Amino acid sequence: MSAHADSEGAALSWWPAPAKLNLFLHVVGRRNDGFHNLQTLFQLLDWGDEIGIEIAADARIERVAGPTSIAPEEDLVVRAARALQQATGVDRGARLRVRKRVPPGGGLGGGSSDAATVLRVLNKLWGTALGPGELERVGLELGSDVPVFLNGSSAWAEGRGERLTPMELPEAWYLIVHPGVSVSTASIFQAPELTRNSPLVTMRGFSPAQTRNDCEPVVRARYPEVAAALDWLGPRARLSGTGSSVFLAFEGAAQAERVAARVPDEWTSFVARGVNRSPLDAALAIIT
Repeated sequence: MSAHADSEGAALSWWPAPAKLNLFLHVVGRRNDGFHNLQTLFQLLDWGDEIGIEIAADARIERVAGPTSIAPEEDLVVRAARALQQATGVDRGARLRVRKRVPPGGGLGGGSSDAATVLRVLNKLWGTALGPGELERVGLELGSDVPVFLNGSSAWAEGRGERLTPMELPEAWYLIVHPGVSVSTASIFQAPELTRNSPLVTMRGFSPAQTRNDCEPVVRARYPEVAAALDWLGPRARLSGTGSSVFLAFEGAAQAERVAARVPDEWTSFVARGVNRSPLDAALAIIT
């Protein structure tokens, strides 16, 4: 976390909103509420967006800087702040800024992580003091991936993705490639050809070689750019979530960087380290 005064003298603090990867994603059934039951393994990254937060003197919630591709009123940071206001009755506001690095529709959880950072930070700065379960209920209304970022741990997940068991994953570095297209999560889950009956696996019996991303064949068929990126990275590459980003794991940063240097110019790529705890945890720990 960093803080400074803006031109008006008010305190502005910056907070990390880390991205995630789905190391696998199995769709195990439909739900009566229109969602799907999943099994997945979330890996948090030491890379992502940054959220600037300034507490307002009144109850207004504003996004004063952010990506032009997302209207302020539709941005999950604004929706998250308003949801926390509504849940708690707090009469304080906030001015929000978003330094966007995570590509929208990329399967890396950018919007959900942004929302979770706003919820966790404002819950402290506003003094609303919601407990983890209460905060999760607010977050789940914003998106199925929000709870893992609220929890702050790499985790095994079931249900919609909200039933979380933190896991200590071995250190790894990831080359992530974004081929320049955005994938709609809703369209993939509505696809008639999506596999929806994958057999359940257990954490104890889990083996990466026995897992896959059930959404990958659907995304491959509908987005040739994603198929090309997967093919370029090779047979060990995987799609993250339902989005367009694909990744490959390495034991060290140098190996990942060597392959990253050869990524075709028409794609965006970066190397990130997998972490078991969110960098937001350390930033929040300094608030008394």
